[in-house]
Amino acid sequence: MITPTGELAAFLRTRRERLDPRDLGLPARRQARRTPGLRREEVAELAGVSTDYVVRLEQGRGLRPSADVVAALSRALRLSPAERAYLFNLTGQRPRAATEPATAAVPSLARLVADLSPLPAMLMNHRYDVLSWNGEMAALLLDFGTLPPSRRNAMWVCLRHPEIRESYVDRERVVREGIAHLRTAWAAHPEDPALLGLIAECLRDEDFARLWAERDVEATGRGSKVLRHPAAGVLAVDFEVLLPIQDTDQRVLIGRPADEASRAALRSCVGSPG
Repeated sequence: MITPTGELAAFLRTRRERLDPRDLGLPARRQARRTPGLRREEVAELAGVSTDYVVRLEQGRGLRPSADVVAALSRALRLSPAERAYLFNLTGQRPRAATEPATAAVPSLARLVADLSPLPAMLMNHRYDVLSWNGEMAALLLDFGTLPPSRRNAMWVCLRHPEIRESYVDRERVVREGIAHLRTAWAAHPEDPALLGLIAECLRDEDFARLWAERDVEATGRGSKVLRHPAAGVLAVDFEVLLPIQDTDQRVLIGRPADEASRAALRSCVGSPG
């Protein structure tokens, strides 16, 4: 069972262990280091808190750090902006979204996805549930209408669908990026039982479980994926994720061919993308 307290403990520990004391200008210690990274007392000194406090946080003993302490720990551990935001979410220091997680497409966004043709596009919520898609996305990746609603999830499809799981040339990177997104989404929506259920099911996958343990939260909103398409062959698709200002739990993913060869291959299976 994943809990914010347990995740906070593991996240702080992994971020402490990855740091090199020499990079932080800390004095050399006479006693040999038995574990990698900083010692707890070094983190405590850098953050301006007691060593006992850091120990209790890493032991998951139910502490609720203040916003000032979270900011101090973020600086001490040299967290990236994404990791800092994740830590604030874990500790409940960020305001929760006032709206319930989206389970159906906003009609205007569903029309936008359709109007983006001939570019492949789909609409998802924070869980990666696919709420709407156009014909080009169905031809490129999968007609989600052939799946029961409970399986219309991009992460589940990547892990468990017998055809799609083998279509990604760099599957590990795709899974890693998906995990970073799901972990960030969970920190912002720890009360979402469907998201918890999805993560629990995905953890049965050996690759997912291994990468989940790395606690990467550097989610990306753009990039490129290389696919093996049964009709078009190997093609690279650049993608961009757009977040509406009003419906913040929904996001539009748009694909474009990454090069001329992929453009021709994509045209052969979905039309004539620009």
